[in-house]
Amino acid sequence: MKVKVNPLKLLATYMDGYDNLILLGRILAAVSALLAMVPYYEIWKILRLAIAGENLDTIPTIGWTAVGIMLGSMLMYVMALMCTHIGAFHIQAVMRTRLMEHILTLPLGVFDEEGSGKIRRVVNDSTAATETYVAHILPDKAVAAATPIGLAVLMLAFDWKIGLLSMVPIIIGFCFIAGMMGPKMQESMKYYQNAMEAISNEGVEYVRGIPVVKTFGQTVHSFKRFGAAIDDFTGWATNYTTKMTAPMVRFMTAINAVFVALIAGAYFWGRNGVSPELVLNMMYYIIITPLLTVAMTKLAYSGEQEMTVVDAIERVNHILDMEPLADAGTKAMPTNHDIAIHQVTYRYPNAKKNALSNLSLEIPEGAHVAFVGPSGGGKSTTAQLIARFFDVTEGSITIGGVDIRDIRESELMEQISFVFQDSRLLKRSIADNVRLAKPDASDEEVMEALKKAQCMDIIEKLPEGIHTQIGAKGTYLSGGEQQRITIARAFLKNAPIIILDEATAFADPDNEASVQRAFEELAKDKTVIMIAHRLSTVENSDCIYVLEQGTCVEAGTHEELMTAQGRYCSMYEEYQKSVQWKVGA
Repeated sequence: MKVKVNPLKLLATYMDGYDNLILLGRILAAVSALLAMVPYYEIWKILRLAIAGENLDTIPTIGWTAVGIMLGSMLMYVMALMCTHIGAFHIQAVMRTRLMEHILTLPLGVFDEEGSGKIRRVVNDSTAATETYVAHILPDKAVAAATPIGLAVLMLAFDWKIGLLSMVPIIIGFCFIAGMMGPKMQESMKYYQNAMEAISNEGVEYVRGIPVVKTFGQTVHSFKRFGAAIDDFTGWATNYTTKMTAPMVRFMTAINAVFVALIAGAYFWGRNGVSPELVLNMMYYIIITPLLTVAMTKLAYSGEQEMTVVDAIERVNHILDMEPLADAGTKAMPTNHDIAIHQVTYRYPNAKKNALSNLSLEIPEGAHVAFVGPSGGGKSTTAQLIARFFDVTEGSITIGGVDIRDIRESELMEQISFVFQDSRLLKRSIADNVRLAKPDASDEEVMEALKKAQCMDIIEKLPEGIHTQIGAKGTYLSGGEQQRITIARAFLKNAPIIILDEATAFADPDNEASVQRAFEELAKDKTVIMIAHRLSTVENSDCIYVLEQGTCVEAGTHEELMTAQGRYCSMYEEYQKSVQWKVGA
């Protein structure tokens, strides 16, 4: 059986001394709840005087006393919320800071494996859940726990028989709901959060693909994984709601049936005559018992909130527990930029087979090489391993004779520029986007990089040139234009090794010509690795490596591979057929 986890123990590592302030807030909230009970005693005194018809002139004094105590209770509760909010904001800030600092140390491959939507949701929503719990749920829980204690004293003080009778429906209600709580509900909360993360991840991908979906007149269900995530959540939610309906209805019916118990008690105790004392007590219990119902409802829901926050903290800790790239203790620096892959094997987490198996190849400094082959052959994985997006499972990769695991990450990143097929620009100015490669670059350096990347036609049409904000006031760039801005970053960085991962895949013909000219300029005196499906773009490479099922099946120049009549030759012939195909031909 799973042991119940205390959220505060999980949050202790993030409190940094604010636990005492949070405790003070909970104590103040509990005291405010007990103070809030005192005016009900004053109400009982007023009812007693009214029924007896004596000392009626003292009723205003009693009433104002009750108002003063209630105001004091409210003020104390506000102070309690101030304490818990300050603690909650600190915890959330610490959580987000630690998350972001840790995320920066993680291998870049984590963002593909986990999904950017999932990580974003943990950073935003899971930390927000802890803030809500500490700032609101904890003081409310203290109130919900203290209120029944105060009410129990009041209910038993005046007529213990009626008081006990009033509690019977509450006890029955909690017996009904007890079966809902526990490990099964905790698992349900975890499943719910997993489902929401899946929808978030697939939703991000769907939004990115909306232009394609609209072009072909498809619906949301054309994205099968997004549709499956929605259907999965819908099915689970319907099933869970159906299972919870009966116990929840019984619980709500029972705790709201106090009046039924009171009426039954009134008939029983008043069957031999109704005394003023019985009328007084019945009127009083009719007034205060709804408070017990409200308090018990809050207490029940606080259990669900605890499960939610426990799951949220576990998701935060899951990211914090991810192993960062081991930082090299040495200051090894490559003497040149030869790249050697020695018997490398790599398997993605939870994968059934290797993505790469015993792969070995060498790329001399200054060489322009290409990785080609069918999808899933290991081209992108090999390039990402060279850039150390993640570490190899077996074998080693060296640059200039130095294992990349012995090169500090910051130094390795200085050696490599990566241009992806899916370019990303931030909602900042063109200059700021280019400066990501070199934050201290001057406007003149940025402008020079843009010129080399064939971006001047883009800059000339923008209202504020390189200081134009992307995404503001309708300023947007096409995919090919964004690609060229990305290439400008590579020019500004001026790294000796360039990795081009399908960098022209989505460019239109005009943009592709500009991109190719930019690549020719960028590749001068650099070691270049190009991943391509368009085989016409790799014909002039110094060496073409054909990767299939995680191994290199062929290597050589275009002419050598065509002469060999092997895998590359058949791929090239098929490629030529595809580009020459015409409607009606």
